[in-house]
Amino acid sequence: MEYKNWVVAGDVHNQTKYAGRIYNKLIKRGYNVVGMHPLDEKEDVINSFSELSDREEKFEVLNLVINPRRGLEIVKDAHAYGIKMIMAQPGARSHEIREFCENNGMEYVEGCTLVELSY
Repeated sequence: MEYKNWVVAGDVHNQTKYAGRIYNKLIKRGYNVVGMHPLDEKEDVINSFSELSDREEKFEVLNLVINPRRGLEIVKDAHAYGIKMIMAQPGARSHEIREFCENNGMEYVEGCTLVELSY
């Protein structure tokens, strides 16, 4: 939780979903947070991190709150973007994601951001 620049991947627009709750809690705690909704609402396609590459600001943590099948592709894009820390929430974890992170020098943590922020 010492990293301050986060991307939350999941249904961040829905405040009743975990991604939305995590996104809001991080903001309330003073973190710099960008939400990434996995589906483009207009075209129903997966968003990519290429949009983030145009930003001058660099993000340190990708918080996965998404189906692991989509999560693996997002982690690969995050690696290309330069993100080194992956926080995988319950339900977003997979052996493939963990293995990709280990093989590519990314730190992989399985945890619950809401629990971590409650301390």
